Amino acid sequence: MTDNLDQYVHVNVEEVDIEEQMKNAYLDYAMSVIIARALPDVRDGLKPVHRRIIYGMHKLGLTPDKPYRKSAALVGDVMGKYHPHGDTAIYDAVVRLAQNFSTRYLLADGQGNFGSVDGDGAAAMRYTEVRMTKLTTELLRDIGKETVDFQPNYDESEEEPAVLPARFPNLLVNGSSGIAVGMATNMAPHNLGEIIDAIDLYLEDENVGLEELMQVVKGPDFPTYGNIMGVKGIKDAYETGRGKVILRAEAKIEQSKNKEKIIVTEIPYQVNKANLIKKIADLVKDKRIEGISDLRDESDRRGMRIVIELKRDANSSVVLNNLYKYTQMQTTFGIINLCLVDGIPKTLGLKDLIKYYVDHQIEVVTRRTKFDLQKKEDRAHIIEGLKIAIDNIDEIIKIIRNTYSDKEIKEIFYKRFKLTDRQSQAILDMQLKRLSGLEREKLDQEYEDLIKEIARLKEILASDRLLKNIIKEELNEIKEKYADKRRTAILPDAKEIDTIELIEKEEVLITLTNQGYVKRTPVDEFKVQNRGGKGVVGLGTKEDDFAINMFIVNTHHEILLFTNIGKVYSLRSFEIPEGRRTSRGTNIVNLLTLEKDEKVIAIVPVKEENDYLIFATKNGLVKKTPLNAYKNIRKTGIIATDLREGDKIVSIRQAHDDVDIVLVTEHGMSIRFSSNQVRPSQRKSLGVKGINLSKDDSLVSMEIIDDSKYLFVASEFGYGKKTLISNYTAQNRAGKGVLTYRVKEKTGNLVGAKVLDAKDDIILASLNNDIIRLNAKDISTQGRSTSGVKIKDIDKNTNKIVAVTKFIEEEV
Repeated sequence: MTDNLDQYVHVNVEEVDIEEQMKNAYLDYAMSVIIARALPDVRDGLKPVHRRIIYGMHKLGLTPDKPYRKSAALVGDVMGKYHPHGDTAIYDAVVRLAQNFSTRYLLADGQGNFGSVDGDGAAAMRYTEVRMTKLTTELLRDIGKETVDFQPNYDESEEEPAVLPARFPNLLVNGSSGIAVGMATNMAPHNLGEIIDAIDLYLEDENVGLEELMQVVKGPDFPTYGNIMGVKGIKDAYETGRGKVILRAEAKIEQSKNKEKIIVTEIPYQVNKANLIKKIADLVKDKRIEGISDLRDESDRRGMRIVIELKRDANSSVVLNNLYKYTQMQTTFGIINLCLVDGIPKTLGLKDLIKYYVDHQIEVVTRRTKFDLQKKEDRAHIIEGLKIAIDNIDEIIKIIRNTYSDKEIKEIFYKRFKLTDRQSQAILDMQLKRLSGLEREKLDQEYEDLIKEIARLKEILASDRLLKNIIKEELNEIKEKYADKRRTAILPDAKEIDTIELIEKEEVLITLTNQGYVKRTPVDEFKVQNRGGKGVVGLGTKEDDFAINMFIVNTHHEILLFTNIGKVYSLRSFEIPEGRRTSRGTNIVNLLTLEKDEKVIAIVPVKEENDYLIFATKNGLVKKTPLNAYKNIRKTGIIATDLREGDKIVSIRQAHDDVDIVLVTEHGMSIRFSSNQVRPSQRKSLGVKGINLSKDDSLVSMEIIDDSKYLFVASEFGYGKKTLISNYTAQNRAGKGVLTYRVKEKTGNLVGAKVLDAKDDIILASLNNDIIRLNAKDISTQGRSTSGVKIKDIDKNTNKIVAVTKFIEEEV
């Protein structure tokens, strides 16, 4: 029997590798889904189904000024001509384009039931009606001017656009979502005005940075309002194309009689309101959230309103935080900016998305300009022929009357008047009555206008700047017409709040000891005392330890910490642990990553408005370095200055350029000179000589001075005075200077100097760690060569002054 069949059936068997066959078939399927269905094009932000729906509305004439048509008519037309994937897929896409809770800027104007935020489905397509929105027409503007390529439809019976002109950045403003094979896209919507402002920045400067773009693009802007918590996810998405954004409902707590209630008026994007309410009810029933007595939905046409009534003893903040934690009142929107670039899936950051859109617009405007130019040149060519015809109207009419063949007429026209085929055809297409009735003046004016327009169009094509200006102008016209206010607020996430914002701004005294202990103490612990008092205990240190650096700042100030090996570290003053007036403080090694044998010897508060740091060393050297050289200091520190062996830093001050400084030595000498005499140098330089020191003398202080103020000096054994700055004459740098204090056995050497105003207070710390605070008005004003008066009671056999600082009233 088999043998008999073989003579009739010819079987052609081809052997294939099943693994290779499956692989190729799957890849073909995957690429079809990726390119033809799931991912949007970076240029117009549309998937093929959306593009075909919008083009279908265009071909059906469903413009905003025309009556609505049944959705079924649109779906049928799109399915029959462009998208043979089933009516359900097409109608679902139409519905989404018409839902104001799904699409940020509607591309379909729907009439009828198109669903709700409660998850209700749209009515059947035979019941709903649809047409374009005004904004949708901007996606199609100039499509008839050869601005985009067309391609055959699935059966080659029609043509469809490969991409739309998209005169506004649809991908960025409306976002997109889709699941392909092995990849997915989830692009967030944005505010139209913000995105156009960012494109303006890019058009002005293609090297614009992400930080500048983020100054105008604050973050995604969702159609359902709500709040975005924190900016880290936004920045990640704009940098890399991927990021997680935390969305939170808008809720407020209202007082009602003797209890409170939580009112929810906005929910996160893509959250089903009905499911959210059910989830809250289930959590209350299961007692996972306690304190809720009633729950109801009072939403209406005016807006959303979910009312959550609380029990009398409930803590509203706790209940609200639990709602954020356990329900979709707080969700995460995972941004994946995956789209097609030249048919290849790519994940793009904000700047790249803007770049590709601008490139598309440059091509669209260029092609439109070329199209307009060709039309104008064609018309100008025809008018040139008509002008010749008018000038020779009688002969032209005679030729037409006496000749029967168009071909013969064109040949005669060419021989006689050099008229081209197109010019001749235009003349032949006109009725003789119209031809003879043409007015030469009108043709001349039209021709002149055409020549001007042709020149303008050519100028545009020859200039990138003009081309970009046109794009910018047209985008801003769209912004004026359609942009609205941002809907989604961006709030700080508790995890991202800068710690400094949580620290109360107050004045503190920062104290550093010889053995490296540091602390901050509220200045109100040191009350003003009378001159000559013993002071109060200000530091509880170990034996042989004493304060070497004190200054007053507010808790928000940055401070620079300089070490004996010439390095500098940075801390905020609030990062220094607070200590009581009598406590020793915290060892600095617990706060900084110091090297072996490295020791902090000076701390300087930084004020951003100052331009330079001026250094003075024990050996009388001075150096001026721009303050910005000390920005972005690593945790491990950076080189601050170079130091000779045996030298050390005694003073560091912040100052603008062109100020006068005074150096004060241990033996009571001083010199005043302009900082202009010290040229700016880099961090690693040594500096130049500021004062010529005598044998065994050393520098103890450097101050920025002002003739209206006083120079205060204090000696080891508690003597001090203040002298008007005007008594110090400016000299050249590197001189010996003048006497500023007469050192005696009873006074001891000078330990420090400060510039004071009449309202300032001065703080002195001793070797025994008692501290006294004095008011400047209580300190005697004397001449330069005097020894001052006793300002602190000191037992010189066991104690001495070791540090001087000034209290300044800061704005806090």
